[in-house]
Amino acid sequence: MEYTYISLGVYFVLMLAIGIYAAKTSTANLSEYMLGGRQVSPQVTALSAGASDMSGWMLMGLPGAIFVSGFDTIWVALGLVIGAWANYKLVAPKLRLYTEKTNDSLTLPDFFGKRFDKENGVIRLISAVVIIIFFTLYTSAGLVGGGKLFETAFAMNYQTGVVITMLVVVAYTLMGGFLAVSMTDFVQGVIMFIALILVPVVAFTHFDSPSSMMNYSLETIPSFSESLSGLTLVSLLSSLAWGLGYFGQPHIIVRFMAIDSVKNIKTARRIGMSWMTVTIIGALATGLTGVAYTRKFEVTLADPETIFIFFSEVLFHPLIGGFLLAAILAAVMSTISSQLLVSSSSLTEDIYRAYSKKAVSDKTAVNIGRLCVFGVAVVASFIAMNPSSSILSIVSNAWAGFGAAFGPLILFSLLWQKVTYEGALAGIITGTVTVLFWIFAPVLANGETLSSVVYEMLPGFFISAVSIWLVSLITKAPSAEIQKTFKDVNHQLIQQLS
Repeated sequence: MEYTYISLGVYFVLMLAIGIYAAKTSTANLSEYMLGGRQVSPQVTALSAGASDMSGWMLMGLPGAIFVSGFDTIWVALGLVIGAWANYKLVAPKLRLYTEKTNDSLTLPDFFGKRFDKENGVIRLISAVVIIIFFTLYTSAGLVGGGKLFETAFAMNYQTGVVITMLVVVAYTLMGGFLAVSMTDFVQGVIMFIALILVPVVAFTHFDSPSSMMNYSLETIPSFSESLSGLTLVSLLSSLAWGLGYFGQPHIIVRFMAIDSVKNIKTARRIGMSWMTVTIIGALATGLTGVAYTRKFEVTLADPETIFIFFSEVLFHPLIGGFLLAAILAAVMSTISSQLLVSSSSLTEDIYRAYSKKAVSDKTAVNIGRLCVFGVAVVASFIAMNPSSSILSIVSNAWAGFGAAFGPLILFSLLWQKVTYEGALAGIITGTVTVLFWIFAPVLANGETLSSVVYEMLPGFFISAVSIWLVSLITKAPSAEIQKTFKDVNHQLIQQLS
């Protein structure tokens, strides 16, 4: 066990050292604290986007889903890969230019306000509130992962594990801001990549052949052909709809705003998609070999989401096991830190600074941002204190909330010059309300919610998109200046990519 503690200790020290370095080099003003001064390399952008995206659900939620849903989980993974690629192609280049063109927009709500020439309008406030609500929930999912790790691996009290995870993430996020988050995400992305290749490969060596492993798996879960025969159009679309969420995730989109140049987005896309493809396959393979291994050796897991932790403990030397457990912490912390920073940015830039009646200096704004990081983390910790919480369930709800509230509007804002301020407001409100209704309203005969029938992302995204389109058609067209900015961004994009 002492070797495991050594590995984790080295990891914690490395994360804090990066935070100290970033604090000395990139927190002079709010732009540096929130976006790293828009000087982030494509390599760091790619792995930072990937690591902050995947979180604990990659190493815990997704492998655990194989135990529950079998091969049906593959369609979720496929939808995510397609969605991530489309996000790089449709959103990344134009958003990088547009946010700089609109008076250096630092946050998503800030961009919406400036995009529609309503810098301190209601849309900015509503967007910020949506971000704070869903990210507090999303952050709690990461803390659940940290709590389960410490409880399972170290026989530690679950709630203590939640607090330890929160304190370490808060420490480097408070100190170094966006640069610290991006640099730690890069390191964490590398750790996750290695771990998700190593674990399924070593687990597979305990079987004589692929067919032997599959035979054990199929004693527990249906075969792929059986899953296909039982697959309905609604369930397929619900799984693939996960990919739609990428267009509206603030903690991922902010990476596109911070990259050093539009030309480097192509490089970031190639690195990011390669990383994502390998790690998702590794996560699925971990779950599949886990089903077979637990069947062959008659192991009972109290929580299927801990299969990666189980493998780390039984298949490897404690020093390597500590590295693999650090991979889970890496996945958890990379997402939590990104979400804390975006939430803090919205509280600071989009609420406090935007609506303050007196001028707020950059130094004061940075300090307020740090205070907000701590505040959001504390609230999320209280939500995460229930050890029975499901990581995948919490993530799916928050993912759908962002995807439906912001996804259609991001696409319309970047691809259609005639979208109006009223249309934008309608999209955010209808998308958010639809998702919340789908999740919480017990409208079915047996008291179930509509999310038990179809994933809330699908109706939320569709209703939001239709609302933006219809309301934009019946309201006054954007001003000539707004439409000129739209055309200028398109022209500049063509020039920079030629």
